[in-house]
Amino acid sequence: MTGASALYAGGVVHQRLRPRRHRLEQRVFWLLLDLSGVDGLDRRLKLFSRNRWNLFSFFDSDHGDGSGRPLRAQVEARLAAIGVELGGGAIRLLTMPRVLGYVFNPISVYYCHAADGRLAAISYEVTSTFGERRWYDLAVEAGDGDGLFRQTCAKTLYVSPFMEMEMRYRFRGGAPGDRVGLTVGCDDARGPLLTASLWGERRPLADGALARAAIAYPLMTLKVVAAIHWEAFLLWLKGVPVTLARRPAPASARGAAS
Repeated sequence: MTGASALYAGGVVHQRLRPRRHRLEQRVFWLLLDLSGVDGLDRRLKLFSRNRWNLFSFFDSDHGDGSGRPLRAQVEARLAAIGVELGGGAIRLLTMPRVLGYVFNPISVYYCHAADGRLAAISYEVTSTFGERRWYDLAVEAGDGDGLFRQTCAKTLYVSPFMEMEMRYRFRGGAPGDRVGLTVGCDDARGPLLTASLWGERRPLADGALARAAIAYPLMTLKVVAAIHWEAFLLWLKGVPVTLARRPAPASARGAAS
């Protein structure tokens, strides 16, 4: 496990394969936050705060069940339900911070490590523009020797009017190091429909790096939401069918991992 908290500068790409091909690419950055060290970052950094306004900030209530309860306890409880015990190992959250008090995270990723440092589980926290949130809590099993995890689960949250509910997610990535990367494939009954990839290069989480990020990615979180709605409009113009049916979903989902 490389370091603890960090900044990752990179981007995201969404590629839809049918019934009309469509591509979205956007430059963004994330913070990788060791949940046990966020208060220390608050004390050390001038441009970052926990649970109070700043240029960049992290609010516990923006994640988990929204109650502000300790996130580690929430994650550990969900992992216990799938038979994963961390034994005090680190939990690191890859997420976008609030920028000038505003944030929207389509996906945040909890990298959950066992006491010996190995990656034991991933919790994918997905939030929709409709204000709903779900977790896909998946154990990490022994891989193929390439250091990557591969996991699948059923989609349980309505996130887009251009995607059916009866779909499966495929996750592929590795523990954050000098780089971070994650690919999410979305499959329906006909096969692959959409692929979303994120990547970033590690930077030290320091005031200098945060200041440079503010210049390189101005009003980033507002632009993320604007891009989501703009791309939805373009899909509608292309004649991609709209699915408005929604149904209740469980708070978290289980799946298969390798």
